[in-house]
Amino acid sequence: MRGGEFSTRRRIVELVLVSACVIAPALATAADAQQAPLASNARILLVPRRMVSGERATLAVLDVNGRLTPGVTINFSNGDKISTDETGRALFVAPLTAGLLFASIEGRPGRVATAILPQREVGNETHVEQAPRIASALDRFEVTGSGFCGDAEPDSLVVLAPIDPPIGLTEVSVACGKQEAAGFKVLFVVLKLEADTSPLQPGQRRSLRVRVEGTQEKLQLEARNLAPDVADLVGGNPVKAVSSGEAENVAEFQVTGKKHGRFLISIRLVPVMAKPPR
Repeated sequence: MRGGEFSTRRRIVELVLVSACVIAPALATAADAQQAPLASNARILLVPRRMVSGERATLAVLDVNGRLTPGVTINFSNGDKISTDETGRALFVAPLTAGLLFASIEGRPGRVATAILPQREVGNETHVEQAPRIASALDRFEVTGSGFCGDAEPDSLVVLAPIDPPIGLTEVSVACGKQEAAGFKVLFVVLKLEADTSPLQPGQRRSLRVRVEGTQEKLQLEARNLAPDVADLVGGNPVKAVSSGEAENVAEFQVTGKKHGRFLISIRLVPVMAKPPR
């Protein structure tokens, strides 16, 4: 994170089902690492949940393998348009009018909402107001507060943590420059996909089971169809399900094939934001 520091021992990746296979950046081949992702493969738009009017915010775009993707055009509901740079990120100056703003990847269905907040005084200390009590060790997560610096939006961070993610209750700290770090604790869990990897035929229905490891608590998961022309996600797009809890702790989703091709389903833990324990 430029202009600040984020300390934890986790890798943050989104669980993405690609034709019934789990793909994550750590599984990318050496050839993939040497070649920049194609803009046409962009699927996931990372936008802060909140922005402050007139302030800069960093946005990012990931491809189907969870890699930062350059050259992607992002459209906004107010008519603004920006493109990601060679790092797969883009700086955006929030509009002066407060309210709800929607962002979308050009040429792709779906959009992401962000709230534009009015200008206000921002303190010099780093302070975390809200963070998820439980987060997936294989996904990004968001922190809201104040005093975040550099290219970060001062009220909100979407965090991509370092490699090597241990599971369990973890101490997390956020710091800006020489300011004192703000620390809190998050319980990190793992989502593991169980699915038939054979090709999906048109009209065929298939179950996608997701097992939660690291807690026996019932958690809400969200599945989102990133290729609706290839397959239907039963129940809508997106669709939510609650895990069973206890030792097995699984959730199930259904897909139905429409035509031959790569179907893309992302499955995420729905975060419950709260004032974090310290």
